[in-house]
Amino acid sequence: MKPPIKVIGIDPGLAHTGFGIVEGIGSRIGGYTFGTIRTPKAEALAIRLDHIFSKLGSILHVEKPDLMVLEDIFSLRQYPKASIALGKVCGVILLAGAQCGLEAIELPAKEVKRTLSGNGNATKTQVEKAVRHFLKRKTAISPSHASDALALALVGLFRHP
Repeated sequence: MKPPIKVIGIDPGLAHTGFGIVEGIGSRIGGYTFGTIRTPKAEALAIRLDHIFSKLGSILHVEKPDLMVLEDIFSLRQYPKASIALGKVCGVILLAGAQCGLEAIELPAKEVKRTLSGNGNATKTQVEKAVRHFLKRKTAISPSHASDALALALVGLFRHP
């Protein structure tokens, strides 16, 4: 029998970067944890990126995941600068993972939604309910960044060879 693996999912964001960690084999979940790395808007961009990098690095060193899955960058026409900031956040996340020797996979949000809920246009509430179903959790997962990160981790676990 294969040993269980640990997958960390990351929902990147400058103000809130969600993380979710699942451990298991295939669709059998043995354990999970989640949280959010927050940065204050009043801080300079470089300080906020350093905070995300440092906190994530600490989490990776403690948890020692086998795989990292993060949401792929997307762009909204009405907020072009947001995608540039998101790209910078993804850069420090990928760097933290690389420094820990982690394989990183980037997945589009629609693909994660479709895999867990059957609908690529599922709402955040629908995704959160699907995540709870797979984790056999009765209470809500909050904030949504952490729920989205758990969704990414679950898809990584389901697809891991």
